[in-house]
Amino acid sequence: MAFSNTHTLISRSTQIKGDVTFSGELQLEGKVVGNIYSDGEKDARLVIADTGLVEGDIRVPVVVVNGTVVGNVYSSKQLEMAAKGIVKGSIHYHSIQMVKGAQVNGSMISGQPEAKQIKIEEPVV
Repeated sequence: MAFSNTHTLISRSTQIKGDVTFSGELQLEGKVVGNIYSDGEKDARLVIADTGLVEGDIRVPVVVVNGTVVGNVYSSKQLEMAAKGIVKGSIHYHSIQMVKGAQVNGSMISGQPEAKQIKIEEPVV
């Protein structure tokens, strides 16, 4: 794989506490305690290796999970759950690929739900 100037690696021995915002591709082999966001780029890609751990929400168009996520995943393009991938939270996806062995302990929600306001009226007595 050729590395471009938009490729970021968080190695196995690295732990980040706080939110991470990136563009291009982020390869996570270490630990992030916080949320991970892409910087508005439609083709941004997050790859969580089998040693990777995220304790927080993920909002990235293309996500590959082969490690552990404790939080919700919001993927507007494609979500791939690899064999060692574990998500303890809900996943929101447009397209999904799951390999045998992948685990999701939460809801699986297809499509991008629009925010709708629901008005509840009190009964007239």
